[in-house]
Amino acid sequence: MPDLATVKAALRAQHIETPSWAFGNSGTRFKVFAQEGVPRTAYEKAEDAATVHRFTGVAPSMAVHIPWDAVADYADLAAYADSLGIAIGAVNPNVFQDDDYRLGSLCNPEPAVRRKALDHMLECVDIMDATGSRDLSVWLADGLNYPGQDSIAARQDRLEAGLRTVYDRLGPTQRMLVEYKLFEPAFYATDLPDWGTSYAHCVDLGPKAQVLVDTGHHAPGTNIEFIVAFLLRRSKLGGFHFNSRFYADDDLMVGAADPYQLFRIMAEIVFAGTLGENSRVAFMLDQCHNIEPKIPALIRSVMNVQEATAKALLIDTEALGRAQRDGDVLSANAILADAFATDVRPLLAELREEMGLDPDPMAAYERSGHAAKIRAHRVGGTAAGWGA
Repeated sequence: MPDLATVKAALRAQHIETPSWAFGNSGTRFKVFAQEGVPRTAYEKAEDAATVHRFTGVAPSMAVHIPWDAVADYADLAAYADSLGIAIGAVNPNVFQDDDYRLGSLCNPEPAVRRKALDHMLECVDIMDATGSRDLSVWLADGLNYPGQDSIAARQDRLEAGLRTVYDRLGPTQRMLVEYKLFEPAFYATDLPDWGTSYAHCVDLGPKAQVLVDTGHHAPGTNIEFIVAFLLRRSKLGGFHFNSRFYADDDLMVGAADPYQLFRIMAEIVFAGTLGENSRVAFMLDQCHNIEPKIPALIRSVMNVQEATAKALLIDTEALGRAQRDGDVLSANAILADAFATDVRPLLAELREEMGLDPDPMAAYERSGHAAKIRAHRVGGTAAGWGA
């Protein structure tokens, strides 16, 4: 069985990035639901991200979305985040909300629109330079609604050219994470519809381009852990946007719908030996909390990733290897199932106490009265959020 000290060390070193947009108002395509106490600026979002880190101990960075998180001085934002005990994480360009992007961004048939999208993405690399960010997280809403609307092949050529320009601008320690999505808002064809398309572009671009796997961006029944194992084997897994879904891109709390799937994904990370201080796999949350309180939902999400990781670390890999070599199907499956069935909450509570944290982050947050404080303080101004 795995050594508990080793398991704790791996859990202590795990970093789970929170997304700035999860702290603002959000909703469905029909309605944005406002909550009291949501942040009004990128600085207040950083305060909320620091709060999640303060109670969990493993969420030391916040992803930003531009221009949702636009500020006059990005170095100042990074310094403020640092003063709170966190860092600015992945920078996410927004090339999908302007009217100009109705027919796409980097794949748009109009050269001026492509140039606009490209300039924005290059601006985001400048922001990475100013904040010390390592990752440019690229998601495009580009695609087609009707057959014949545009040339599928020509759009791939435009995509390749645009990504190449951005890639060549990256610094030596920076990388591009290329996300994909099965559908929405394009329904006939999507220009980056699956991991294979993203992988092919990343291979062509070079070692600083890797695939970003959003756990909600797949057809029902897709074996995501296979994708993870394949990309790990090829050194092309850059990271995750963790969320949970019942049907498609629901952006619910990670582990809410299928915690066993999250465990199986983390098991592949453990099997590949890519969990630890030197891991290049980014564990990022990508969630929108429409009806539940923002900060507690993110604390719970971090805890869910921790629990899945702890269970994966407890897999008896030696016994599993023997069963696999012997073709003992039932034993091999039982070893995985037994690890998943383990109650790791006492282990994680003990770890948090050793880290100087409350063993129950959710209860600690409720006792802190923090929610009432931000509701009282954040009055007036314009709450952060997005419109449908």
